[in-house]
Amino acid sequence: MRRRESKERVSFGMGRLFGTDGVRGVANADLTPAVALALATSAAQVLVPAGADRPRAVVGRDPRASGEMLEAAVAAGLASAGVDVLLLGVVPTPAVAFLTAELSADLGVVISASHNAMPDNGIKIFAAGGLKLDDAVEDAIESGLGLPSALPTGAGVGRITSATDSIGRYLDHLQACTPHSLAGLSIVVDCANGAAFSVAPEIYRRAGAEVVVIAGEPDGLNINDGVGSTHLDVLRAAVVAHGADLGIAHDGDADRCLAIAADGSDVDGDAILAILAVALNRTGRLHRSTVVGTVMANIGFHQAMKKAGIEVVTTGVGDRYVLEEMRTGGYSLGGEQSGHVVLADQATTGDGVLTALHLMSEVAFTGRSLADLASAVVRFPQVLINVRVGDKAAVADSASVAAAVAAAEAELAGSGRVLLRPSGTEPLVRVMVEAATAEQAQEVAGRVAAVVALA
Repeated sequence: MRRRESKERVSFGMGRLFGTDGVRGVANADLTPAVALALATSAAQVLVPAGADRPRAVVGRDPRASGEMLEAAVAAGLASAGVDVLLLGVVPTPAVAFLTAELSADLGVVISASHNAMPDNGIKIFAAGGLKLDDAVEDAIESGLGLPSALPTGAGVGRITSATDSIGRYLDHLQACTPHSLAGLSIVVDCANGAAFSVAPEIYRRAGAEVVVIAGEPDGLNINDGVGSTHLDVLRAAVVAHGADLGIAHDGDADRCLAIAADGSDVDGDAILAILAVALNRTGRLHRSTVVGTVMANIGFHQAMKKAGIEVVTTGVGDRYVLEEMRTGGYSLGGEQSGHVVLADQATTGDGVLTALHLMSEVAFTGRSLADLASAVVRFPQVLINVRVGDKAAVADSASVAAAVAAAEAELAGSGRVLLRPSGTEPLVRVMVEAATAEQAQEVAGRVAAVVALA
């Protein structure tokens, strides 16, 4: 097959593209169609086995306006590398992961900036089997960006088609994974005007719940706009107003969920993870009676798991690190305080809709309220301050910051902790403090944050 050489190298200007969860930037400014096209071409060349006959990729997106533009660029990049492309349309990120595996695709691509505001967009890539990429693969993709490469011509160019049953396949999968009927439950679901707007209400109703939908009318501009898992007040008000048993909040691409109990109280990822761990352990499906969490998990979560006879393995922040630990240790459940939860026996990545189905199933099965189930996790007050910095590496090397942290930990004396964590996508250092009282946590966090700001 004749191949042509691509001579043009694209200029990116974004520094390292990959963050903790794919590539993100302001659409058409940082993340341009040229970047998307080159990224997709390089990803295909890295992830598709040499000599593969008619390799295939699936591509999905959330409903933000720039998604259509970037979808076209990604599809063009993949096709130019000889990959047949199946466009899934607007679907949750975990649906793309599922369909990558279900359809035996060589890779999957999601165009979404998750919980970020509408001007942003992003690109997430799954390898064959719907698995997230490790650092080495991301580095290989980035190294090939815009470099001259041999591309197919003629019949070797990939074809682009639109899927007709992608949502149906995913819904059937979710229905098969639902542990118990939700009959008798009344719920409110906040779809964040995002990718969950059709899937979540449909599957919750199929499972038997009475469903009220809010933020379920995406127009391309209103995704995550004051709603969703990062803005719980609207859902809280709706749960109380409707007298619902609980509320579920998704983010823009529906790979996470948080919840609101009937009394209006928040149920965060720590509590959700604890509830699911106890449920799986009761039925013998919590492998090795162990759950995987991150360093951000509240001390109260650790105490609840110890009381339940469940071990906790801790990783760095980011669902990719949770997933890596789960695969290495053969664990079946892991997640983050932010609401990313991975049920490894049924999904290859965090799935907010699947998580919600398991959470609501436990409420229905036990007959206990969500607030009662969540009360097993007695939270230590936790304060998180995002400090904008010029150089995250300088903060890590700062003697004054190290001294401030040491002094704070000595003051807490085992009744709390201090954690400094650089953001993977923004010029921020996150200062997290847990303490016996909210006042102490706020005072200590403010003091450490002030030193970080000057470093």
